[in-house]
Amino acid sequence: MESTLIIIRGNSGSGKTTTAKNLQAHLGHGTLLVSQDNVRRDMLKVHDRDGNLSIDLIYQIAAYGKGKCEFVIVEGILTKHRYGKMLQHLMETFNQKACTYYFDIPFEETVNRHHSSPKKMDFGEDSLRKWWRPNDDLGVEGEVKLTKDLSQDEVLEVILTQLGK
Repeated sequence: MESTLIIIRGNSGSGKTTTAKNLQAHLGHGTLLVSQDNVRRDMLKVHDRDGNLSIDLIYQIAAYGKGKCEFVIVEGILTKHRYGKMLQHLMETFNQKACTYYFDIPFEETVNRHHSSPKKMDFGEDSLRKWWRPNDDLGVEGEVKLTKDLSQDEVLEVILTQLGK
């Protein structure tokens, strides 16, 4: 089976987790979703620091899906500075059969989106500001920037169109 890697990145509160879950639901059974938050916070309970254990585990879980799952979705903040090399290696592992998306959303909009998120009680605007990394796209060929002007349905449509679905 040939697998396609889908990388969905962006700042906290941008809509990446919702998009990834909706995409997995649309693509159906056998679609592997690897969420940075689940691996780092739930599975390993590590802080998002350089060299943290989640970097290698995200890679290993996603690489496991190659040849077993038609689609492997990796989503998270996944800052270029900390996760960029791993993501590049992952794209090479998938023989460059990868689609990359970056939520390029202004800070104020991420705050607004966070207020309607289930995580709104977990952290507030001060944390969002501390974590904020503007213009953190990977800069790889074909990377699609998703803007605040796109609704959740339109974002899903952009991705599905690129996937030929």
